This record gives sequence, structure tokens and C-alpha cells, in this order.
Amino acid sequence: MSLNLKPLGDRVIVEPIEKGEETFSGGALVLPETAREKPQQGKIIAAGPGQKDDKGGRIPMDVEEGQRVLYAKYGGTEIKIDGKKLLILKESDILAIVEE
Repeated sequence: MSLNLKPLGDRVIVEPIEKGEETFSGGALVLPETAREKPQQGKIIAAGPGQKDDKGGRIPMDVEEGQRVLYAKYGGTEIKIDGKKLLILKESDILAIVEE
């Protein structure tokens, strides 16, 4: 995917990692999107330069592009680019980095 977005300040763009979209109970039942649990894990595909401090310097981000993260369930703004769902999150909405 070619991403033409550059997040500002302490924001990141995350591609959610979807869990299985089917549930099995004697057969396959496909869940409608409105009934699915929102994913809370994703991969950072772009990160901003960091927030500015009182003197105009940059505060470095704790996360970087390519990391897998856990984020707040209802945090961020959802957007669609090329048919893919992406989230724009503030760094403070990220709860943890998943170390593999």
C-alpha cells in the first residue's frame, strides 16, 4: 500500500490487525461488521515527529514505524484509504508495544 499521509506531532497511523471474522458453533456463522469486536492491536505504518515542548524542541516518540502495538478500544479516528481501514491515534492512546 502506498501511503500518502504524514502524521503530525505525536500522532501515528495504525493498520488494525483483524481477529478471525467467523465464529464456529456447529457450523460457520459469519458475523456482521456491527457485531464484531473492535481490534485493539495493530501495526504502526507511519509516525509523526513527536510533540513540541515549551521551548520548541521535539519530544521523541516512544513508538516507531513497523512496531506492533495495543491501543485503547475506542481511541483514534478511523479512516479508509484504498479500501483499507486505518486509525490515526495520539501516542497517548497506545497502551503497549507487543514484543515478538
